Amino acid sequence: MLLQVEHLGKSFGDHRVLDDLSFSVAAGEAVALLGANGAGKTTLLRIVTRLIEPDSGCVRFDGHLLQQDDLRYIGYLPEERGLYRRMKAGEQALYFARLKGMDKADAEQQLRQWFARLGMEGWWDRPAGKLSKGMQQKLQLAVTVAHRPKLLILDEPFSGLDSENSALLRHELLNLKQAGTAILLSTHNLQAADELCDKTVKL
Repeated sequence: MLLQVEHLGKSFGDHRVLDDLSFSVAAGEAVALLGANGAGKTTLLRIVTRLIEPDSGCVRFDGHLLQQDDLRYIGYLPEERGLYRRMKAGEQALYFARLKGMDKADAEQQLRQWFARLGMEGWWDRPAGKLSKGMQQKLQLAVTVAHRPKLLILDEPFSGLDSENSALLRHELLNLKQAGTAILLSTHNLQAADELCDKTVKL
């Protein structure tokens, strides 16, 4: 298994958010996280990306305890957008890709391919602040997948997308899955979860 979540527990004060949660995600498998707001989905994703620590249990990646160095094999698309509004879309995409360890030439090649696949060719030199909410979401997706992650973690990736772009995103995620990428998906879009995912985890 690529990702193994084992008996995770997490509390904030007296509120128990995660309680003895266990599941796994294999390469080429997509798993949907389902639950109401406040059920712990985002908390779980932040533990898997080492933004916060669990109170109990552990996360294993590719057979070993998850370490900071493993994050270079993980792509994380958070629900909150983190773009620099005045910076050009392509320029900041390159910046984030370089932070993942990509060299400039490879990063630009991959990003331009993703801009084309996502219908964003004309937006490379435009400031992110000029992009619509949907275009910003597609820009962040391009940044998330450019370094070819083994595990793709998506928190409400369809937020801000119309039906046409939601269908485009589902198509590209299916392609990544078929190529062997593991996907952990938190979404309220039940149709997308049904089409993409092999199993669900209820929180």
